[in-house]
Amino acid sequence: MEHVYTIKGMHCESCVEKIACALRNVNGVTSVRVSLNPPEARVVVENHVPFAELQNAVHNAGKYTLHAADERTAMTATGDQAKGDVSKESLYPLVLILGYLVGIVFLFAWLHRDFSHAFLMTRFMGGFFVVFSFFKLLDLLGFADAFRSYDVVAGAVPTWGFVYPFVELGLGVAYLASWNLVVTNMITLVVMLVGSVGVFHALLRKRAIRCACLGTVLNLPMTKITLVEDVGMAAMAALGLLMS
Repeated sequence: MEHVYTIKGMHCESCVEKIACALRNVNGVTSVRVSLNPPEARVVVENHVPFAELQNAVHNAGKYTLHAADERTAMTATGDQAKGDVSKESLYPLVLILGYLVGIVFLFAWLHRDFSHAFLMTRFMGGFFVVFSFFKLLDLLGFADAFRSYDVVAGAVPTWGFVYPFVELGLGVAYLASWNLVVTNMITLVVMLVGSVGVFHALLRKRAIRCACLGTVLNLPMTKITLVEDVGMAAMAALGLLMS
């Protein structure tokens, strides 16, 4: 007999593998199929398996929750009502944060009476890295897990996923303090270009994965905006080097 459950908390293929493995280890389960989009598990059992056992197995695999069929129906109905433009709704936090950053940068420029390209650019990049590192550090383990699902470096060296937010924070402080901008721009250029490679490959394969640019606290989809974000920061770093 097959049962279908909705899973909350998944954000990458690594989550899919963890949950599938956890459910397969439950006594009485003969087959498991877990998908990210839609986030659900199809569990085939040879005899009755208490829902609590399946729920505990999923919970022990990480910060995931399993929902029974009746909850799934209610959630589907809610999702159907919300269908308008899901991607735009999901990207709203990112757009809002970037809008705030731009506004604050121009406020600082007005206070310092300095509207030069160098001032505007370094302050924006500094604010960008500090804010984005903050969201990643809210759930460092979750970010590292999600980041590993598409970043080429983190995929090969998982430790990079834990180090990356601190690198961003360091770059943000360096830009805001105008510390050795040549070195800071060089590091930014390399980090952003390498990061854009993983994003580009994920988009090319049309993988439905969660973007980790703002950590895992906010549910952002991987879109072309993520690639523009990385390439844009790399371009500003390159321009900063030319202006040095």
